[in-house]
Amino acid sequence: MSLFRRSLHRPPTRECARVAKVLQAYLDGEADEETAAAVSAHLETCRHCGLEAKAFAGLKESLKRSTAPDRTTRTRLQEFAERLSAGEIEVGDQVD
Repeated sequence: MSLFRRSLHRPPTRECARVAKVLQAYLDGEADEETAAAVSAHLETCRHCGLEAKAFAGLKESLKRSTAPDRTTRTRLQEFAERLSAGEIEVGDQVD
């Protein structure tokens, strides 16, 4: 998964909201094939979601090492949680 071949200034979309709902399952290898393919394709083109995936992957690695996540990862996760709480990210749709 390339995290760097993305549009730099595209705002989050409905597809971003769909990906946000299944991102953890995708990163954990628990998403079905169809969902995993859709998430992977989205991450290849969406900088916003790619950064979210990178932040979550960094957190997972930190947890594996039992160390605190770096500041960038903590900041990205806090911003993501705030947007989710504010309703800026829609929850409820499945990735097609």
